[in-house]
Amino acid sequence: MRIFDPHIHMTSRTTDDYERMAAAGVRAVVEPAFWLGQPRTSAASFTDYFDSLIGWEPFRAGQFGVRHFATVALNPKEANDPRCRPVLDLLPRYLDKDAVVAVGEIGYDSMTPEEDEAFAAQLALAVAYDLPALVHTPHRDKARGCERTLAVVAESGIDAGRVVVDHLNEVTVKLVRDSGCWLGFSIYPDTKMTPQRMVELLREYGTDRMLVNSAADWGRSDPLLTRATGEAMLQAGFSDDDVDKVLWRNPVEFYGQSGRLDLSDLDVAAAVDPQTGNSILRGGS
Repeated sequence: MRIFDPHIHMTSRTTDDYERMAAAGVRAVVEPAFWLGQPRTSAASFTDYFDSLIGWEPFRAGQFGVRHFATVALNPKEANDPRCRPVLDLLPRYLDKDAVVAVGEIGYDSMTPEEDEAFAAQLALAVAYDLPALVHTPHRDKARGCERTLAVVAESGIDAGRVVVDHLNEVTVKLVRDSGCWLGFSIYPDTKMTPQRMVELLREYGTDRMLVNSAADWGRSDPLLTRATGEAMLQAGFSDDDVDKVLWRNPVEFYGQSGRLDLSDLDVAAAVDPQTGNSILRGGS
């Protein structure tokens, strides 16, 4: 089983997670920019964070044969903090980078006017830089948030087929499917979506434009739940080809629209530093 996790926050995970993921069949990941758990005190802190997403994390992942890509954005939660708003002016520097395959996460957290403005501005950047967009839907009042999200996407002029609307559930899946956007589902131990519920949605709506991710952020999460979803699909009677489509070919197709998805040489073995014995070679300057 080959797995491409299209939304996972590896900054919040340990090196052991990379080792476990590689052993489970995860060969590529996309890490979206997100909230780091406490308020940032200035926009300058995003520079180091974005640099890590396109520098250190790809290097760390590569030691285990995992290809790492990123999306960059001012995330919805921090769009409400005036200290972070200047990040919108910083983004063009990073949207030109080869490792950046989309604008994201963008969208709504609390559906404020500030979030409206940041969302629209970043969809415009996705159009300007010819990149897909990864859209976060709010955890509260999800149905209304999803409807508002789709309205803003439609107003932006971006091709719906270049947008994935994430963190969906049974209430929102039909809305997004009918919009022409891609559908993202975060599989969690307790919240959002489970492998079994995901299987039922795949039975009802099919495998087209479906993306399954583990998100795996600071809370209780599991970076192997993509694998668990594939196994649940097989147990439910889906074919190996169905599983490969959902867990590999779909994310490759979606992020491939960036023109930057280099998946060559994925079978390079993990490296060990011969001088230190450390499983992470020393990177950086």
